[in-house]
Amino acid sequence: MRGIPITASSPVEHDAALPSNASVVIIGGGIIGVMTAYFLAQKGLRPVLLEKGRIAGEQSARNWGWVRQMGRDPAELPIMVEANRIWRQLQAEGPDDLGLRHCGLTYVARSEKDLAGFEAWLPHARADGVDSRMLSSAELHDLIPHAQGSWPGAMHTASDMRAEPWVAVPALARAAVVAGAVIRENCAARLLDVQGGRIAGVVTEAGRIATSDVVVAGGAWSNLFLRRHGVNIPQLSVRATVVATTPVPDIYAGGADFGEIALRRRVDGGYSLAEGDAHDFWVGPDAFCAARAFWPQLRADPFGRRYLPAAPRGFPDAWGTKRRWAGDETSPFERCRVLNPAPSHRKVGQILDRFQQLFPSLGAVEAHAAWAGMIDTMPDVVPVVDRVEALPGLSICTGMSGHGFGIGPGFGRIMADLVTGEAPGHDLSRFRLSRFSDGSVLELGPALSIDWLRSALEERAGAYM
Repeated sequence: MRGIPITASSPVEHDAALPSNASVVIIGGGIIGVMTAYFLAQKGLRPVLLEKGRIAGEQSARNWGWVRQMGRDPAELPIMVEANRIWRQLQAEGPDDLGLRHCGLTYVARSEKDLAGFEAWLPHARADGVDSRMLSSAELHDLIPHAQGSWPGAMHTASDMRAEPWVAVPALARAAVVAGAVIRENCAARLLDVQGGRIAGVVTEAGRIATSDVVVAGGAWSNLFLRRHGVNIPQLSVRATVVATTPVPDIYAGGADFGEIALRRRVDGGYSLAEGDAHDFWVGPDAFCAARAFWPQLRADPFGRRYLPAAPRGFPDAWGTKRRWAGDETSPFERCRVLNPAPSHRKVGQILDRFQQLFPSLGAVEAHAAWAGMIDTMPDVVPVVDRVEALPGLSICTGMSGHGFGIGPGFGRIMADLVTGEAPGHDLSRFRLSRFSDGSVLELGPALSIDWLRSALEERAGAYM
């Protein structure tokens, strides 16, 4: 069953003529790239954003739609607090409704151990002024009264929000164009033009753009592109299946993760549903290259994913995907315009069954649509946000590990400042590129589910070797 609104067959909205030169070129039209373009344009620059397929065609429109401060890595949290403020500002000032709603988000505990993990995180919330709080079992029942089950409690953040991903990101791209950015869809960046050891331009399928600064925000494609230029990041991707229901009565206006299932109310009256604690992973060449780096994560959660032998043809880590190509050749990015994995039909049925078991008062619930996305993740479950010292002019913002949609406006603002030489306003040392090569001990951050959050708070370690 398909249903994601943005695919390779979706109409091209942005077809601007490519200039011969640009102050900054951004590679990748997800929320990170879009917001970087927006904030650069706000500074009076005219950045060029290149998207090989469609704006928000991949994970930026396929996620849960949570705008979440709760459970963030401590280094991400102040950035997310800023992003929360920027989201509200964008909604208030923009001509388009982003689907942003002040609703609150909830992590439901399945055990006393979960509760202890949530309690251990709360001091970080208090330090950054976030209103996360613990709920008793009775308070959880009052918050979500139709849910059938027994839970010891929950963590709830009233100031967290939700938005409609495939509505919000294209709307923000239009705002970036109005501010002065140039966006070109269906135009892949093939190679960086490196001269004298630094960035001199970008070779695209439509010609070369001269520039001294490039931001790579390519999501699941970042590693493939960067490695072609000798920049290696241990990045892998997992498939997550999402189901959208037909309209049903409002049983919770916000979003909640019950572990086996996560849900979010949608503006169309239905719910977006997903598994909260499991994903599918296709084993490819990168998995072997990054195995040591990911060992702490695998050790902490060995059964949090289902392993599959080979990715579909054309995917970034498929066995047949080219690792080397020239600037005058068709690149892997043109061969797969939009990373559009089929949803797991088995999981679609399981997700609907779990939702109906959780809320039996709804009766039979039908799926309006189902889709899947590839979540790019890093070994320590926090992104790379840095300038590349070995290649002046190159900056990276990738590996959001399932956290990118909500925090996107914050990192977009940061990247705009990094590129222009201004202070980013936050400590970015946790996200530095060199942590994978300087012998640093990696610390697992909160990840894609409450199980991983618990494990991350209990587990530390694993030097990358």
